[in-house]
Amino acid sequence: MYCILPADALVSTGLADLGYVYVNIDDCWSSVTRNLKGQLVPDPKTFPSGIKALADYVHGKGLKLGIYSDAGAFTCQVRPGSIFHETDDADLFASWGVDYLKYDNCYNLGIPPKERYPPMRDALNATGRKIFYSLCEWGVDNPALWADKVGNSWRTTDDINDSWASMTTIADLNDKWAAYAGPGGWNDPDMLEVGNGGMTYQEYRAHFSMWALAKAPLLIGCDVRNLTAETLEILSNAEVIAINQDPLGVQGRKVQASGVDGCRQVWAGPLSGNRLAVAFWNRCSKVATITASWEALGLESGIHVSVRNLWQHKLVTEDAVSSFGAGVDIHDCQLYIFTPFTVSHSVE
Repeated sequence: MYCILPADALVSTGLADLGYVYVNIDDCWSSVTRNLKGQLVPDPKTFPSGIKALADYVHGKGLKLGIYSDAGAFTCQVRPGSIFHETDDADLFASWGVDYLKYDNCYNLGIPPKERYPPMRDALNATGRKIFYSLCEWGVDNPALWADKVGNSWRTTDDINDSWASMTTIADLNDKWAAYAGPGGWNDPDMLEVGNGGMTYQEYRAHFSMWALAKAPLLIGCDVRNLTAETLEILSNAEVIAINQDPLGVQGRKVQASGVDGCRQVWAGPLSGNRLAVAFWNRCSKVATITASWEALGLESGIHVSVRNLWQHKLVTEDAVSSFGAGVDIHDCQLYIFTPFTVSHSVE
């Protein structure tokens, strides 16, 4: 019987070509105890060939392998943690060919995160292998303020779940730390729930739009082996992914809110090439018209702007001045690129 692995699915769906290149193993990959040498051991039932063989397979697909451990005595599912074993575990991960480490926060012995996370940074660096270091201390100690010197990304919030309430709450919490993210160090509002079934198509489109605008790591959290056409459409929108991967690396943030409880929202952030990414996010319980003023976007009042809709894949206006508005479905998000230009007037 042939089993389709996530690595195969990333390649066959074209997602790998769009930049989804990490295949990350989460908790429970290891046995419940270390071996006599004090080393972590892959669970022989789930990984009978070991992690190095898996890494070789994943690398053979042109992809990268991520693994999980914990900055505590145990992982969240009570497998061995890495605290006080950082050097041995980092060396082991490197020897297997691991490319990414998610480092969790359970059973942390009450030791502050600022003390527990740097030792693994040092251990990973000492291996000489390039390993992306993802801190997952749930935003407990405001990692955006210090983790740029420790890891490549840091969780700003508690775990997400597959619901509108969770997703919107986390987006708002993550927005607080926008100024602290940038190339080499990113705010992480947790993985994408797109495709898991707990939200509508429009809500998932908003979810993906806002994570892209926030320059968050785009970590697919659904089963890539069984994607619906709608889920694949969202996850594979190359124009939206380009917003997330823009080389300027500035996190977009909420710049305007109106309506009941501020449910008509405009989020925006600068892009390379003197452009703006602008999201109209309708968090109201009915269809709403959302209008962005140039003042809210930081544009001069008389500037002319062309507007491209990244979900419709088309230019919606070649010349907007002072403001731009559009109707947005319930809980949906329309994502645009605003490109300012100057208008010259010839004199006869």
